Amino acid sequence: MEYIFEKIYVPHKHSFITREMELKQNSARVHSHKNYELNFILSGSGKRIVGNNISGFEKNDLVLLAPNVPHCWEITATDEGETAKCIVIHFYENLITSDFFNKPELESIVNLLHKAEAGIFFNGSSISKIKALLKELTQKSGLESYIGLLRIFKYLIECENKEFLSRQPVGVSDFDKDFDKINKIYEYVFKHIHQEIKLSEVSALLNMAPGSFCRFFKKKTQLTFMDYVIKIRVGYAAKMLAETNKQITEIAYDCGYNNLANFNHYFKKIMQKTPSGYRKEFC
Repeated sequence: MEYIFEKIYVPHKHSFITREMELKQNSARVHSHKNYELNFILSGSGKRIVGNNISGFEKNDLVLLAPNVPHCWEITATDEGETAKCIVIHFYENLITSDFFNKPELESIVNLLHKAEAGIFFNGSSISKIKALLKELTQKSGLESYIGLLRIFKYLIECENKEFLSRQPVGVSDFDKDFDKINKIYEYVFKHIHQEIKLSEVSALLNMAPGSFCRFFKKKTQLTFMDYVIKIRVGYAAKMLAETNKQITEIAYDCGYNNLANFNHYFKKIMQKTPSGYRKEFC
């Protein structure tokens, strides 16, 4: 499998984001990102790659990963009539150094996160409790989500069976040069998401010609640069639709779209529903 880099968007004023996601067969890629990740498999089974560890996984598989750890969950089987799904929590990139966990009472959580550099697999009687809390967390926000997350970490710390997956901590040392380049592009896109993003200006950041940059970006991310920009803009719009009362036209403008028809087209293409239909799910 080819190794790719990913940028996880954690919304402004949030320390983490919790999502229930579908896992599709034949679409897995070994990837890494600068976020901590807690991954719980709701359904499906297959092959799991964490660092230099390759092993099988099945329903109720629970793994905690530190930033920059290459990983992949490749679905090979599901029960009849069932869709492979997982619940994933991604944390703000600077979690350890932020005020979020900078409390003496939370020292045990910070220690656990540091140990996740090798990937930690959890098993035991507390998994069913963690599963219930994770499902609840996908429906919570604000202070309730913060409290729910702390409860999950309490059970993770107390979990009687923990297994370090990688033989030694594995980061992206072999990929640092390219990782820094890709991250520079990611940061530029997030910073300029509200305005026109010109390929000539982006490629100049890496001292590349536009054509060379496009080939480089596609090879490292499996996305064309413009497809990536659209994906980020639609994701940003989805968060505003769910979390604010802004008009759809205003959200489209905030995401860099001066043409409402274009915004509606790309939103429906990616989210499989119109912006207004998506917002109704949160009313």
